[in-house]
Amino acid sequence: MSNIPADLHYTKEHEWVAATATPLRIRMGITDYAQGALGDIVYVQMPKMGEAVVADKVCGEVESTKSVSEIFAPVTGTVVGINEALVNAPELINSD
Repeated sequence: MSNIPADLHYTKEHEWVAATATPLRIRMGITDYAQGALGDIVYVQMPKMGEAVVADKVCGEVESTKSVSEIFAPVTGTVVGINEALVNAPELINSD
């Protein structure tokens, strides 16, 4: 069964979004359901620092042993940080 935290907002493409109030920052990821359906994650392509992303447009990619899936930006904005740990250990997406 999927873990569904109530304090997050969700997209129809199975991304989650968390927002901070001041300064406004958006944090995003894929849902527990999505990572479970994908299986073992072997590669993650994320947007670069400073890159502009546009809501509902592709901003990254997740590759698993089953398939390759696009990641869509939930909002329009500029990337100010990424999860650096995923660069060398994309399998962390499959952990809690």
